Amino acid sequence: MASRDNHYEAAFETFLRNRRVPYVAVDEARRSLAADEGSLKNVDFLVSAAQSRTWLVDVKGRRFPSGGTRQFWKNWSTRDDLRSLARWEQLFGASAQGLFVFAYNIVGEWSPLPAERLFEYRGALYGFVGIRLREYACHARLISPKWETVAMPAREFRRLAEPVENFL
Repeated sequence: MASRDNHYEAAFETFLRNRRVPYVAVDEARRSLAADEGSLKNVDFLVSAAQSRTWLVDVKGRRFPSGGTRQFWKNWSTRDDLRSLARWEQLFGASAQGLFVFAYNIVGEWSPLPAERLFEYRGALYGFVGIRLREYACHARLISPKWETVAMPAREFRRLAEPVENFL
């Protein structure tokens, strides 16, 4: 089950339920153990889509805009997220693909999506934007060696990311 304490994941799960998209929420309490590489960060959701595709979804919650300087399109992740999601793709096989879903909590007058594509959850608005793991990994650059975080340049992210409905 997805963490009900994480409002980004809870909002995304409600979004899926409201659209009657088949999914499984994954228990994140413990990391999975893989024979050759130690532990793997679990995905947040397994989502069934058209053409027998399964999306291995890792939800990344961000505010839009974020920070005191009104930064837009924050899309950071960790190297561990990339490594684990890539390994899950291998384990699930060709019909499964990794997908980062950036769940943007709208906190200003700007939004990553048009108003009709925003989702209301518990009085807050969310914009769900997806990007395939392979595209994200190809363009991600290290932003913090200490925290092992990576991010895509905002321009590339905006070009490649799509409303999550396009993946369903």
